[in-house]
Amino acid sequence: MAERADWLPRAALVVGAVTLARLVALWFNKTDLFVDESQYWLWGERLDLGYYSKPPLIAWVIRAVTELAGSDAPFWVRLPGAIFHGATALILGAVSARLFSDRAAFWTAITYATLPMVALGSLLISTDTIMAPFFAAALLFYIRAADTGRVAFGAFAGFCLGLAFLAKYAAVYFLIGAVLAAVFVPALRPDLRGWAAVLTAFAVAILPNVFWNLSNDLTTVAHTVDNAGWVQHASWFANLNPAGLAEFFFSQFAVVGPVIFAALLFGYVRPGSAGGRALVLFSLPVLGIVCVQAFLAQAYANWGVAAYFAGTVLAVAVLLDRAPRLLPWSFAINGALSVLLPVLTVIAPVPERGGEPLLARYLGRADLSHQIIDAAAAAGASGIVAGDRDILADLFHTGKGMGLSFYALPPKGRPRSYYEQNFPLPADVAGVLLVAGDAPACAGAPVAEFDTGNGAHAGRVLRAWLLPEGCRDAGD
Repeated sequence: MAERADWLPRAALVVGAVTLARLVALWFNKTDLFVDESQYWLWGERLDLGYYSKPPLIAWVIRAVTELAGSDAPFWVRLPGAIFHGATALILGAVSARLFSDRAAFWTAITYATLPMVALGSLLISTDTIMAPFFAAALLFYIRAADTGRVAFGAFAGFCLGLAFLAKYAAVYFLIGAVLAAVFVPALRPDLRGWAAVLTAFAVAILPNVFWNLSNDLTTVAHTVDNAGWVQHASWFANLNPAGLAEFFFSQFAVVGPVIFAALLFGYVRPGSAGGRALVLFSLPVLGIVCVQAFLAQAYANWGVAAYFAGTVLAVAVLLDRAPRLLPWSFAINGALSVLLPVLTVIAPVPERGGEPLLARYLGRADLSHQIIDAAAAAGASGIVAGDRDILADLFHTGKGMGLSFYALPPKGRPRSYYEQNFPLPADVAGVLLVAGDAPACAGAPVAEFDTGNGAHAGRVLRAWLLPEGCRDAGD
């Protein structure tokens, strides 16, 4: 398989321009950090080898960026998103150049850069985004290891895969694809030394997180199993969810755009070359597994993201071979959405739908935190306690350096969040402000009621009580 580089300057120019435009829009972004983003930032403030619900790489990346910037502002927390996706686009271009052609490499890079999931992932920091360049690099080095027989490439593939796994456990799908490709596509089968290098480097990279899980009651693994849902219940067959399967499947036309997803489905049936067949095996099992999850319980639209690293390369190759005129149309459709999404974050809180901002779930979080912090200061509270993960997440971020302690209500049984796990309200702490919809009689009269506006907490009744010692349990 010949490797070409003529495509790279042109692709880098386009991808670089798109990435720069996204960073400019991000600077003017008016949305608040979402609950997950605030939690990832907090993890970065408490560096560890693992966390309650995810592996640690996203926290390490955010901490590195905010330390270098000297700021915890949302712009800096989200900054890696556009850069990581830009890098992923060029890496996938290199995969396409290796398997197909210079032309395919260029179109792969700019197609990935404008996928709807990438446009969204460049606005919000997520584990999918942090996983992306490492998964793509693992694919590139794996192909080079199979093509050249060089052990070093196998080691690079395994190490990159380990980093992808430290970003999101969904990276393990890569191993399924690699095994299937080795069995059914001999041209992309590393020798035994190559396989040993892949697996050894992967094991070394993930070992710290494995030890962390073993030392912390397999916390992250347990949370992952909780997300699967049906794994824990023998009666899963009584609760089949065909509507959920349909919703997940058809949502994928929005995740990567209608033309790309349709081309990918065609590619699964008619992949063409050996490279195309290998890409099918790195992509199709991911969607198949998540479709089963959707049918047995539920699956969110982004749970299939790992399918689209190999999948984008395959879809572009199929379009160039079968319907090249559709590629500019796909670029135009996805490009329009790539422009629209950041524009919406800049002009928020407009537009509105049904009297509420279209981006309501990303608005009003910091404002509520400021109200709560002001109420705590007026009441002379030493800290704030809440049972709502959304409220706690933003309080930790917005309230950093304000001299207040933040607590979760003590868990009843196994902790249900990172906050319950690490910040439960101690029994001997008094004079804290409880934020909830209701409170036990021992809390007395509320000292404040908050304006939840038209943002993420719209329609909720939230009040504050100054808790005396021994009064810790909030009502529903």
